[in-house]
Amino acid sequence: MNIALIAHDQKKDNLIQFAIAYRHIFAQHELFATGTTGQRIHEETGLTITRFRSGPLGGDQQIGAMIANNEMDMVFFFRDPLTAQPHEPDVTALVRLCDLYHVPLATNMGTAEILLKGLEAGLVDWRLIQERRQ
Repeated sequence: MNIALIAHDQKKDNLIQFAIAYRHIFAQHELFATGTTGQRIHEETGLTITRFRSGPLGGDQQIGAMIANNEMDMVFFFRDPLTAQPHEPDVTALVRLCDLYHVPLATNMGTAEILLKGLEAGLVDWRLIQERRQ
């Protein structure tokens, strides 16, 4: 499956710790990330990650395009709800696309763990059904 990893600055350390803890699961999938987040996760875990631009420079939109083209199966976006983001419209658009195209989305560690355990157990294999790829 194609999985996106995104984190606001104040949440990057949380996502990195999450990726370290579940490296064995992430290693079985194709990973995509926004700029700095992807670089840091790669440095800490050694996982292969396709990196896009940073979020404020269009990385969120690049991942959004993959969602709209049915090329993304799951998104982990650790958001910082206490800090105003200059690219908030892009963040909102990404969340909207996940809802529109039925892409599982976790915005915090609690939900992320449940999604990842579901992925490991095969509970999101419906994303792999050939008809959804057309």
